[in-house]
Amino acid sequence: MKLSRIKATLTLLFLTLFLSQSAVFAQTGKKITISGDKITIKEALLSVEKQTEMSVAYNESALGAGKVISLKLKDASLENALGTILKGTGFTWKIEKGYIIISPEKKPAESRKISGTVIDETGLPIIGAGVVVPGGEGTVTDMDGKYVISARDGDVLEFSYLGYVPQSIPVSDRAVYDVKLLPDTELLDEVVVTALGIKRKTKALSYTITEVDSEELTKVKDMNFVNSLTGKVAGLQINSSSSGVGGPTKVVMRGSKSISKSNNVLYVVDGVPLYNPNGGENTDQGFYTSASSSSGEGIADFNPEDIASISVLTGPSAAALYGSNAANGAILITTKKGSAGKPKITLSHNTDFSNPFVLPRFQNTYGNKAGEFSSWGDKLETPSSYEPKKFFRTGYSTNTSLSISLGTERNQTFASLSSSVAEGIIPNNKYSRHNFTVNNTSNFCKDKLILDLGFSYVIQKDQNRVAQGQYFNPIVPVYLFPRGENFEKYRMYERYDEERQIKTQFWPYGEMSMAMQNPYWTVNRNLFNNDKDRFMVNASLKYKILDWFDITGRVRVDNAYNRWTKKLYASTDAKYANSKGYYGDRKEVNKQIYADVLANINKRFGDFDINANIGASVQDLRYDEVGAQGQLSMIPNFFALNNVNLSANNSKILQDGWKEQTQSVFASVELGWKSMLYLTATARNDWASALVNTRSTSFFYPSVGLSWVLTETFNMPDWFSFWKLRASYSSVGNAPSRYLTIPTFGYDSQGNFQTATHMPVPELFPEKTRSYEVGTNMKFLDGMLGLDVTYYKSNTFNQTFEAKASASSGYSTFYIQAGDIGNWGIEAMLSYDNNWGDFGWNSNLTFSLNRNRINELVNNYTDPSGEIVNIPSLEVSKFGDYRMILEEGGSMGDIYTTTRLKEDSAGNIFVNSNTGSLVRDYYLQKVGNVNPDFNLGFRNGFSYKGVNLSFLITARVGGEVMSATQAILDSYGVTETTAIARDNGGVRVNNGMYDAKAFYEFVGSGDTGMLSRYVYSATNVRLQELTLGYTFPKEWFKEQLGLTLSFVGRNLWMIYNKAPFDPEAVAFTGTYFQGLDYFMKPSQRNLGFSVKLQF
Repeated sequence: MKLSRIKATLTLLFLTLFLSQSAVFAQTGKKITISGDKITIKEALLSVEKQTEMSVAYNESALGAGKVISLKLKDASLENALGTILKGTGFTWKIEKGYIIISPEKKPAESRKISGTVIDETGLPIIGAGVVVPGGEGTVTDMDGKYVISARDGDVLEFSYLGYVPQSIPVSDRAVYDVKLLPDTELLDEVVVTALGIKRKTKALSYTITEVDSEELTKVKDMNFVNSLTGKVAGLQINSSSSGVGGPTKVVMRGSKSISKSNNVLYVVDGVPLYNPNGGENTDQGFYTSASSSSGEGIADFNPEDIASISVLTGPSAAALYGSNAANGAILITTKKGSAGKPKITLSHNTDFSNPFVLPRFQNTYGNKAGEFSSWGDKLETPSSYEPKKFFRTGYSTNTSLSISLGTERNQTFASLSSSVAEGIIPNNKYSRHNFTVNNTSNFCKDKLILDLGFSYVIQKDQNRVAQGQYFNPIVPVYLFPRGENFEKYRMYERYDEERQIKTQFWPYGEMSMAMQNPYWTVNRNLFNNDKDRFMVNASLKYKILDWFDITGRVRVDNAYNRWTKKLYASTDAKYANSKGYYGDRKEVNKQIYADVLANINKRFGDFDINANIGASVQDLRYDEVGAQGQLSMIPNFFALNNVNLSANNSKILQDGWKEQTQSVFASVELGWKSMLYLTATARNDWASALVNTRSTSFFYPSVGLSWVLTETFNMPDWFSFWKLRASYSSVGNAPSRYLTIPTFGYDSQGNFQTATHMPVPELFPEKTRSYEVGTNMKFLDGMLGLDVTYYKSNTFNQTFEAKASASSGYSTFYIQAGDIGNWGIEAMLSYDNNWGDFGWNSNLTFSLNRNRINELVNNYTDPSGEIVNIPSLEVSKFGDYRMILEEGGSMGDIYTTTRLKEDSAGNIFVNSNTGSLVRDYYLQKVGNVNPDFNLGFRNGFSYKGVNLSFLITARVGGEVMSATQAILDSYGVTETTAIARDNGGVRVNNGMYDAKAFYEFVGSGDTGMLSRYVYSATNVRLQELTLGYTFPKEWFKEQLGLTLSFVGRNLWMIYNKAPFDPEAVAFTGTYFQGLDYFMKPSQRNLGFSVKLQF
């Protein structure tokens, strides 16, 4: 037994040595042909690079690469060719790690070891960068960007890499020199981070990937940094929540695909999928409830100063290795790590001030009649001084971050502290977040073992996040307040009640069937608080078995503890609380454990190079909730659970929980040929707990892609720098909802089990999205001008529907899996980057177009009882006159209204001849679609001697929205429209004038008003961002300090908009209940400054 093991070990060792030697022989065995009488040494070496497909590292000035020589080489060996080229130069050559290193024959004496790390502008290590000492030796950086070289004091280290600007650094008494190389005009072999944290060459990718560096995130900061991506990535549609600072963000890539599951993107941090509670979605999508009880989304907890770069994978093909989690695309986040050398300290601070951006147009010339709340009274002799805008305060947000990066060659650490504090534009709306992060990287066993450890702790608090709706929304009474009354006296929102011996609400108007209270009482005595503590711990161990083979294991634990409280003080409207008040206290615990192991191969065999990965992962998610809420029983305004009457109405014990697990295996392989043709394939299989009790407990996801670099294949004109064609196909999906396969029985409030339930599901499949894309990437004029274009098409099948079961089945419902949702679109980006001396200009234009179509819902489906089921349409959102309906042939996002003004046969508005009144016609009609026709983003940056100016203009073209706010405001007579109508003697109806009060009270009545008359184009163009900064010369501070001062702004100018609110703001970040403004909190205009110091 032992002998067989020894034989196996020796055989494996022999094969390893044979393969490595074969690879070296394949490279050195190349035949070189160069012929010419006037060839520079540089040109000759470039020809060697191309014929051997190995990079050549050397110091151009020291070698004298401009010297002209005569060569007549035909099928010469690499040794003879380089010997002839370098003859008489005093330089020699060697092959190291697949690179040709040219260095002087005579090495300097009294040298010592110098080490360091070479990174790119995003903080990622550069693999294979050349490091040369003129008159000395040369080397290249390894897979982690590290190098070791011998040099002496007074020497110069020359750092170079294809596509980056070379750097020269004098050697002093330091032993560690870390370098950041900046991109040059030619970006032919840049490396990007892709799925699972795998690094790949950009030219090998067969799909769209967009990188955004940390500067773009921190230049104009947002409490949720995802908002900073708006307009900068083609195919990415971002809508900020109207709930304000720290609120979630709706991010959809390439259209909505799922009817019953989330359509928001997956976030990945350092290669590990992020647990994002609620998926950024507000689970309570009622239009009455306003104050949020949600803990927000997990991605909003991150400090943007801790992020090195972001890679946006807009298509399913790009994220196929993440399986069911990434059907909607993925955003990969790479965090900052420490670097060796002198400690680097960065202190940054920014402060923003905010005001409402878009408000309805109000009137102040007509008052109210005595005893009435609506403003349909006579014209005021003196216009009212009341302005709803004055209720909003100037909000602010501040963020201060301190970080340090330090380390040795073997151990590096990055640590940061940040504090973010904000107050919203609605009084008493508060938010704070405090982050502590530390990342450490250690190298052991001669760099064979690399250990990464990370820890993050987040403390977050928010109070009174308001999105839209009636309940607990101070905006409703502020907007509707009668213009003939004195609003100022209601700032004193409470008065002492001698009989009750407590302070009670002062608001004599009542709730007016609109759930109204004194707005200052609402913000100060109806308190909703969220307190969250979040711990994130991650570890990664990488073992470099060979230069071309390594194994990495990772684990991440992410636990969030959230406490939500609701305090309604005594004398709050009886709809919400009894005479003593109301209290709710709930605790939530969200837990994620993720672990994976990944084997990586990166090797070259002659004309071929292979990059392969194989691994397995497990993800365990758990949620627990416990609490209680109800009317206070004994002591008014004493908010404690032992003071809650659990037997009263709206009182109950809260307890919920779930857990789910997904186990996966996955693999990818990339095969390249002559650096011009790349074939990529991935495969993943998931075993999901959601499929328990079904015949098949797993599902398989493949993808394949092809990339062809034409500029490596054909001789192109000098002005045509780079051209790549690419195509890919993938099949990914969404895992079904948990517990569908488990027959469960509910119970009523008396504890009796209810027999009505859904029918057991014998077979359940994931929603599958099959997609393909084709595209091209081009660069012109030495990379100054770039153009990327992509066409994609996808179809999502196996949508899950719940349908009513026949009475004879004994069940109430059963689940159907059917349907086909299609999306196709075009993404494009045009870029330009150039410098003229001290002046630089860079520009990007992004274009995104998506078309969504419901090809099929349920067609001729046979239910378990044998009956045929057809569902040609599905109502998914309903409130008042508003409907969102999915219909075959239509689109996800189609919006409908149910009423309109009745018309006669001639198309005129019908007016009852007896009563003179208008008539409501109940008629379901499609009025538009909330999705845009296309989006544009136009970003420009200018720099001159430390001065930097940049701006971003975004445009959304097409789509429709509705405003119930405007309808109700009209019915109360408080809008500019109603004042103009009264000034004109009424509203023109047919050929005459109709009384303004009667008209607007009719069309504005009901929960939402007659929305068919309040449909607006969602097209809008705005100045999204503006920055003006100055970086002070370091010599002013004796090279010890870097200082940048900037003025920043967001939403500074709405260039074009016809809607009475911001069409880009959303109250809900889910798929439905979109396109309707119902007293939505206005979006904000921000103006502020930032300071950054680097020591």
